[in-house]
Amino acid sequence: MSNNSAAARPARLSSGIDGIDDILGGGLTPNRMYLVEGSPGTGKTTLALQFLLKGVEEGQTGLYITLSETRDELITVAGSHGWDISHFGILELLSDEGLDPQLEQTVLHPAEVELGETVRNVIQQVDTVKPARIVLDSLSELRLLSQNPLRYRRQILALKRYFATRTCTVLLLDDNTADPGDVQLHSIAHGVVSLDNVVHDYGGNRRRVRVAKMRGIKFREGYHDFKLDTGGIEVYPRLIAAEYHTEFSAQAVSTGTPGLDALLGGGLIPGTNILLVGPSGVGKTTTVVSCLMAALERGERGALYVFDETLSTLLYRCHSLGMDLTPHIDSSLLTLRQIDAAEISPGGFVSEVRDAVEQRGVRYVAIDSLNAYLQAMPGERYLLLQMHELLGYLNQQGIATLLVLGQHGIIGEVLNDLDISYLSDVVMLFRYFEHYGEVLTAVTAVKSRANAHERSIRQFRLGANGVEVGEALRDFEGVLSGLPSYRGTTALPGGKGRVIDTAEK
Repeated sequence: MSNNSAAARPARLSSGIDGIDDILGGGLTPNRMYLVEGSPGTGKTTLALQFLLKGVEEGQTGLYITLSETRDELITVAGSHGWDISHFGILELLSDEGLDPQLEQTVLHPAEVELGETVRNVIQQVDTVKPARIVLDSLSELRLLSQNPLRYRRQILALKRYFATRTCTVLLLDDNTADPGDVQLHSIAHGVVSLDNVVHDYGGNRRRVRVAKMRGIKFREGYHDFKLDTGGIEVYPRLIAAEYHTEFSAQAVSTGTPGLDALLGGGLIPGTNILLVGPSGVGKTTTVVSCLMAALERGERGALYVFDETLSTLLYRCHSLGMDLTPHIDSSLLTLRQIDAAEISPGGFVSEVRDAVEQRGVRYVAIDSLNAYLQAMPGERYLLLQMHELLGYLNQQGIATLLVLGQHGIIGEVLNDLDISYLSDVVMLFRYFEHYGEVLTAVTAVKSRANAHERSIRQFRLGANGVEVGEALRDFEGVLSGLPSYRGTTALPGGKGRVIDTAEK
């Protein structure tokens, strides 16, 4: 029974786009008719060309039947991507030169002929070429020729029955010019792929693809971001964290700063994410870089995605603090990327992080900052949900993830743009506080799901050797409020070096 069942399942046919094959769990069912729909400019023609070029690569004959674009236009589109489409046939049914009896290239102007004659010419060319892959572009022309929905549906059904008798896989392209509520094509086609183009008030367009229907295939539902650029379409399948898990050691690793290790209860735990929260300039980014430096010096790979500042500013600042990242970038241990959030989609960013983990073996991922990531994509919904999936994926891959979240305000009450602490395994809180005319900094760990962490508040400073974390500020009260009172004789590390006694208080 199992052998017969396996034999009954045909091998999948690649769509020519890896991301779509991934969404479909391997590709299309061969010898079926599929509908690709989307408004003009969403990438239908590019997808169709990639579909036929994949067939050429696999030694299959292809045929592009066009009722809306000229042969020269198709060649120009393909040339812009660096593709040679001379290896599959093009049947051009848009011409003012009349009917060519040989049907080698061309020939009919849709406005001058009946629908039946157009369909007969398509069938004759298919019988002659015997292609394994066919693209029909576009159905809007057939719809106009049909003049009424009943005749149109009958012609599409006739084409479906005809193609079913041939060993070929067909893509029908439709530009959604019909009534939005008319889904009769969905019922006829074996599968439906919808392309969408979302325009925001600022930044580039966001393109999305959705498999609306696919008979006999378990596919990944919902919208998936994709990019249309030179070289074709690149699809970023929606991340489902539960599908990924890797065995890894949960042994704590050092941050490179003894005081910080003590504060965190031993250091960073693989498979957890650490949120660094505090006002601007308090040292969150530098702390992240310090943790990455410790990993890089152990020979481990890391990736830092910067949204807030330019790379030149970051590199200069880190170098002045004794943390030179350049050698690690040159050795490919560190992936340092400045993200232009106005031009990248959430799915594209997730794909970059996944490539770093799965292709380059990155074990530490840092995102600076969540404020810029979320605010730079104001038109995107469910960004927090996507961040939840990304963090879940990184945790299951054994990655130590460092997240920076800025707060509004300096001394006293500070405000958050968002609360993401519930997604974080560890939360480190940074605060300014004033003492004898100086602005000092304190750090504490307020949450840890991974291990027992220290509850004390320590002084934090940036020196010539990078990050320094001092002893616990046990003689202060109200440090986190920004205006503490001093009740002891402990020397403050990194200050002027003097001991403050109770008489001075």
